[in-house]
Amino acid sequence: MPYPRPLTPEERLADAKTLSSLPRIVVICGSTRFMTEMNEADLRETEAGRIVVKPGCDMKSPHALWSDPVEAAALKVRLDDLHRAKIRLADEVLVVGDYIGDSTRAEIAYARSLGKPVRFTHPGVDPDA
Repeated sequence: MPYPRPLTPEERLADAKTLSSLPRIVVICGSTRFMTEMNEADLRETEAGRIVVKPGCDMKSPHALWSDPVEAAALKVRLDDLHRAKIRLADEVLVVGDYIGDSTRAEIAYARSLGKPVRFTHPGVDPDA
């Protein structure tokens, strides 16, 4: 009798979320120029009973944490890695805003490569539509 194949990390995470009775997790993606819209989407998704994760830093607004260009570049790399982890954690992606830049386009492609459903507040900006 053959042994069952080991679960992938993604399958183990999905099982753990199911066993924990967690609500769906939505990650919000988009340009940080849409932080106000992201906050509104967070409110709507939370009201609908979903757990929401989204960008936590708006590097387009001045702040001491990214005032030095060298430190800002290193922080951007770390934040991009962190956001990809949020995408892996999430059950689905919600793209906010009427503009898709290179970073958001890469996040959409990454989410789709993982088989995550992607929704848009402005469906006309879907790069694959």
